[in-house]
Parts: sequence; C-alpha cells; structure tokens
Amino acid sequence: MARRKRGLAVLAVLIFSAAAALAENCLTATDMDAAARTALTNTGTRYFDMIARGDAASLRQNAIPSLAGDFSGIEGTIKENQSALAGTKATPRPPFLLEATGTAPIPHAEFFCGVFGASGQTKDSAAFSINGLSPGKYAVVILDATTPKGAYTVSQILQQIGSDWKLGGLYIKAAQMGGHDSNWFITRAKEYQSKGQAHNAWLYYLVAQSLISPLPFMSTAATDKLYDESQKLQPADLPAGGKTADLAAGGATYKLTELFPEFVGSDLDLIVRYKAADISNTNTTYQSNVAVMKALVTKYPELRDAFAAIVARAVDPSGRDYGTMLSMKDIK
Repeated sequence: MARRKRGLAVLAVLIFSAAAALAENCLTATDMDAAARTALTNTGTRYFDMIARGDAASLRQNAIPSLAGDFSGIEGTIKENQSALAGTKATPRPPFLLEATGTAPIPHAEFFCGVFGASGQTKDSAAFSINGLSPGKYAVVILDATTPKGAYTVSQILQQIGSDWKLGGLYIKAAQMGGHDSNWFITRAKEYQSKGQAHNAWLYYLVAQSLISPLPFMSTAATDKLYDESQKLQPADLPAGGKTADLAAGGATYKLTELFPEFVGSDLDLIVRYKAADISNTNTTYQSNVAVMKALVTKYPELRDAFAAIVARAVDPSGRDYGTMLSMKDIK
C-alpha cells in the first residue's frame, strides 16, 4: 500500500490531476498561516490535557455530533491508557490540514501532504488514505508524550464545525513495546536475517512497522522505507494479503489465514489464526489448536528464539473463534 501511495503521489506531482486536486487537498504546518497552525496545536493540546486527566465527559462535549452520540469507544480508549498518561504533558508535532470537497462521501480519499520527489516522500511529507470520508475540513494533530511506561503518541482527528475544531477520532499508541522502539526491532530483524531466519526477520519487521507510525492510515518517508525493506523479506509460505497458507499437522491440513506478532503484557507472542468448520466442541478445538502450534514450531523451529508463546485461534465460518495459548517451553 505504501508503494502504491508513493507512486500515486509522484504521479499527482508530475501531471497535476485536476480532479484529485479538487476533491482532496492537504496543507502541512508550513503551508498554513500562523493563526490556523496555532489554533490546531492549541486545540490538540487542550484535548490531550482532558485525556490525561481522564475527563471523557469534557472531551465528549467537544466531539462532533456523530461521535458524541456513541462515545463508548473513546471512553474505553481513554480508560485503557489512563495509567500511562495521567499527569503527563505532551509535545505537538506540526499538524496537517485536510480538505475534502464535493457533495458526497469519497469512497477512498487520498491526501498527499508536503513535497514529494522522484523517489516518493521527503522528510516532512505525509500521505493519508481514508475510506468513506464526508466532505469537510479536517486536521490531524499528533502529540508525543513521555510517560512512566515509555513513549506514547496521541493522535487526534479533528473536524471543523463552524469556527470550532471538534474531535472526530482518537488513536493512542505506545511507541515502545517491551521497552523497545521500532529501531530496536529493525536491528533484531536484521540479525535474524543474517542468521538465515527469514520468518523471524519478517515478523519482527511487522512489529517495527506497527510502532513507527501513529496512525494506521498514515504513511511517511520512514514508513515507506521500512515497508520497502520488509517486503523483500516476506516469506512466500506464510499467510498475507488475504492469501492463506497450508500447514500439515497430525494427519490434517489447516488453512492458516493470519500469522502476526502481538504483545501480551511485556511478552511478544505469535498469533496464528486458521479456518475451522466448527468450534462448538471446545475439547476437539483445543486439540486442533495445540496441533497447529506444534506443527508451526516443528516447521519453523526458529520461532522458539523470537517469541515467548503462541496463541492459536480457530475461526469458524461465522467469524467466531476459540483460542488457546501455550508458552514456547510447553509446546513439545
């Protein structure tokens, strides 16, 4: 996706697509006037202070109507991160101002902010890809907070209502996992690569990618570079991009749909999801989960070096799942 965005960005710069320019416009902080820039950073800082205090009620009063009508998700996000953010202050990054024009929601809006060169993004540029965006003026304000639990990013999506900037979305992410940032995981990935452990290298690159960008729909020069590096290592025998992978285990063949790393507490675990016809018999499903985990470490013994545990999740046709976790030392 990052490569596609980069290609589209370069194309937009080269041919100046009039249709795209009319539908989606973006200003970086240096493109804005001082008053607009100050209004966004001040609003973002004020909303951060509400978040750090755990004051969801005040934040709700400053949300767009559709979000204020169902604020439970935001309240849950604030509560989940309260222990980390309480009493902290944040430093805002340069904001971005997005404008979607027209009379109907844009199925797939793409904003290219800043200067793009022949090779794609530059140091201060960013690209945003948002589905189903309604016409309006929006802003992205990202704040960095140093907390007792490590570095965090708090990203706010603001929408202009009248003369006010209202909260339209909130993303809070730890910029470190297990005490380590994205650079640490990139270094470990390269070490695994040098050992010939391609699967561990790829999976650690996924962790680095999840840490390097504060928003799932935002790309920068750093995320594009990391994406390009990691794509060269993507193993063909792992599920990815909607493609399943077969895993033989105990006389059966399982269709793996996802394999990805995830932190559980301070441990980095490996999550594997696979298709199951039926999960109603939990004893049988448990045995299948254990068989999948055993088959994984038998096929890829290198996984024992990189992960504390494996979580296997059997997923039935309705989307329901049944999971089992085993530490690596218990998978025999």
